[in-house]
Amino acid sequence: MITFEEAEIRSRIIKAMSHPVRLMIIEVLKEGELSFSKINGMFESDKSTVSKHLLVLKESGIVSSKKSGSDMIYKLEVPCITDFFGCVTAVIENNVKRQQVCLCGGRGISC
Repeated sequence: MITFEEAEIRSRIIKAMSHPVRLMIIEVLKEGELSFSKINGMFESDKSTVSKHLLVLKESGIVSSKKSGSDMIYKLEVPCITDFFGCVTAVIENNVKRQQVCLCGGRGISC
């Protein structure tokens, strides 16, 4: 079993990913480095909002940045973090299956 301190560290990283925009940023960065301009252009939010999301990801160690001219370039520090998304998808699919069984099984309906 992990220690409480290890659990706290893990929860901070998971919490940093717990916003749809941040999940989308992580997903797109798995393909490679991107400039702030390109990341910002993906969203209808203002620059400061996107910048705050990137800062949360950066402070948690999920992404890093470097200056390139007048722009910042962002990259995933540990790309395998996106493997976690496959597990999340498996949980979602399992929940859907369980709900279908409950809906169908409770009424004697064949699904």
